[in-house]
Amino acid sequence: MTTVYISFDAEINLNTTEQLLGVTFNQIAHGATHIYYLFSTPGGFVAQGMTLYNTIRGLPVDVTMHNVGNVDSIGNAIFLAGRHRYACQHSTFMFHGVAFNMAANTNLGQKDLEEKLDSLLADQKRIGGIIADQTTLNSKQINGLFRQAQTKNAAFALEKGIVHEIRDVAIPAGAPVVQLVFKR
Repeated sequence: MTTVYISFDAEINLNTTEQLLGVTFNQIAHGATHIYYLFSTPGGFVAQGMTLYNTIRGLPVDVTMHNVGNVDSIGNAIFLAGRHRYACQHSTFMFHGVAFNMAANTNLGQKDLEEKLDSLLADQKRIGGIIADQTTLNSKQINGLFRQAQTKNAAFALEKGIVHEIRDVAIPAGAPVVQLVFKR
């Protein structure tokens, strides 16, 4: 098995999503049979997070996700795409409900607000569905995490099936490592 380690520590947006998928596809095209993500993110955009979750789940290779810092917000759904999931002892997982940004001086009528709320609730339902499918958390617990905007530790993640094991990263000497770097 050819394992390639990909280090990702960034917000989830269109640019970071395209680069992460591009590097992943490139590594698979060059013979990788196991992608091992060293993953940390403050979260970001739901649309790109769902793209990453669905694409990573469909990769024709073995996939490991390892939380090496913080996995927040939509990052939790992406993290759950891994067939094997690990967390470092001092890593965390932060959950909260979906929100949206509005430009200053935005004027919203009832129809606009209803549309925004419908979209927000649909996104939250999709994310909650992924968490329910991939962990032992039930919908009541997930909704509680979303309402409380809670940060949980690796022990909680292990107890609830978010991770399969708490362990340090151990990259073998000479293993290929790809570090994604994004302009800030």
